[in-house]
Amino acid sequence: MAAMAAPPPAEPPVPPGRRRPSLLAVEPLLFLATVSVGLQGPLATQYLWDRLGAEHGYSDRNSTDSAGCGNDNATADPLRQEVEALVSHWNLYINLGGFFVSIFSVTLFGPWSDSVGRRPALILPAAGMALQTAIYLLVMYLELHVAFFLLGRILSGLTGDYNLILASCFSYVADASERRARTFRVAILEACLGTAGMVASIGGGQWRKAQGYINPFWLAFAASLAATLYAALFLRESVKQKKAAKLFTLSHYKAVYRLYTAPEHPSSRWKLALYSLAFFLIVTVHFGAKDLYVLYELGFPLCWASDLIGYGSAASYLAYLSSLVGLRLLQLCLEDIWVAEMGLISNIAGLVVISLATTTPLMFTGYGILFLSMAATPVIRSKLSKLVSETEQGALFASVACVEGLCSLVATGVFNSLYPATLHFMRGFPFLFGAIILLIPAAILGWIQIWDSKHDYNHFQDASLSPVKD
Repeated sequence: MAAMAAPPPAEPPVPPGRRRPSLLAVEPLLFLATVSVGLQGPLATQYLWDRLGAEHGYSDRNSTDSAGCGNDNATADPLRQEVEALVSHWNLYINLGGFFVSIFSVTLFGPWSDSVGRRPALILPAAGMALQTAIYLLVMYLELHVAFFLLGRILSGLTGDYNLILASCFSYVADASERRARTFRVAILEACLGTAGMVASIGGGQWRKAQGYINPFWLAFAASLAATLYAALFLRESVKQKKAAKLFTLSHYKAVYRLYTAPEHPSSRWKLALYSLAFFLIVTVHFGAKDLYVLYELGFPLCWASDLIGYGSAASYLAYLSSLVGLRLLQLCLEDIWVAEMGLISNIAGLVVISLATTTPLMFTGYGILFLSMAATPVIRSKLSKLVSETEQGALFASVACVEGLCSLVATGVFNSLYPATLHFMRGFPFLFGAIILLIPAAILGWIQIWDSKHDYNHFQDASLSPVKD
C-alpha cells in the first residue's frame, strides 16, 4: 500500500495586532489594473494625435472638430497622412520599448512566484503601472517631450508591466481551481478584462471630451494604486507551500526553458509548442488590430470624435463578456477546442467586415460579429495549464506572458508599419491581413483535437482487445 503524502507544513502564526489577508479573489485586482490600461491606451493615442498635430500645424487647420476629415480631399491631405504616420510610429516606439523590457522581467518574476507566492508578483507590476501613469501626467502638465511616454513604459516594463499582472492572475486561478472547471474560471477572469475595458473606454471617451486628458489619467493612476493596495493588504496567498528563493538567478529562466525541453510527459512537448504558436498568432492579431482601431476610426472616411471612439472601444471589449456567455453555452454540446474554433470563425469574419468599413454602422457591425472572438484564448490557456504540474504554473504563465510580450512586439512592428504603408490603396488592409493569419491557428487547433481523438480511440481499442487476467 502506498504511503500517504505528508501534510503541507502549517503556515506561520499571524503576529498579534496583524490580520491575515482573507480574500481569495484575484478578479478585483485584474479589474482595477485593466481599468487603468483601458483608460490610458486610447487616450494616449489621441493625446499623441493632438499634440503632434499641433506641433505640425494640422490641428490649427482643422479646429472645427474634424471638419477637414469629412472633406473628400481629406484622404489625400499629405499633412494629415504625416500626422497619422507619426502617431503610428510613436506607438511603435513606446510599445516596443515597454514590452521588450517586460519579456525579461516577466520570465524572472513568474517562476519566482512559484516559490515565494503570487502576491509579490502582483504588487510589483501594479506599482510600476502607477509610476508609468504618474510620468504620463507629468508629460501633460509640463508639456514635456512625448519621448517621456517611452521612459514611463520602460520603467513599468522593468517591474513586469501589465503582462506580469496577467501571468500572476492566471497562475493564481490555476492554483485555486479544479481541472474540470478551469476553462470556465479562466474565461471569467478574461471577462473581467472586458468589463473593465468597457467601463474605461466609455468613461474615458466621454470624460476626455468634457474635461480633457488630465482627469481620466488621474483615475488611471488611482486604479493602479488601488490594485497595489488590494494585493498588499487584502489578497490571500494561493501558493500553499511557499519557500524562500533568490530573485536574481538564471534558474528562473531555466525553469521556463525546461517546460518546453523536458516536460513531464513526452507528448506535452509538441503540444506546448503548438498551443503556444496558436496562442501567439491569435494574440498578435488581437493586439495588432487593437492598436489600429483608434487611428482607423480617427481617419477618413469614418472621422470619429472621442465619444464614438469610446463606444467603439467599449464594443470591442464587450466581446469578452459575450464570449464568456457563448463559451458556457457551447460547452454544453461541444468540446473546448471546437468552441475555440467557433471563436476564430467569429474573429475572422469580424475583421473582414471592419477592413471594408466606410461608415459608422458598418464599423459597429464588424464589432458585433466579433461577439465570440475571445473564446479561443481561455481554452488555450486552460489546455496549457493542464499540461504542467501544479508547481510549474508560474513558470508556464510566465512563458505565456513572454509570448504575449512577443505578440505585442511583433504586432506593433508589423501592424503599425503596415498601416501607414497601405494607406494609399486600402486603409483596412491590416485587418484583412489579420483575418488571413487567423486561419493558421484554426488549422493547428483542429489538427490537435483530431489527433487526440484518434489517440484516445486507439488507446480504448487496445484496452478492449487486451486479454483479461484471472
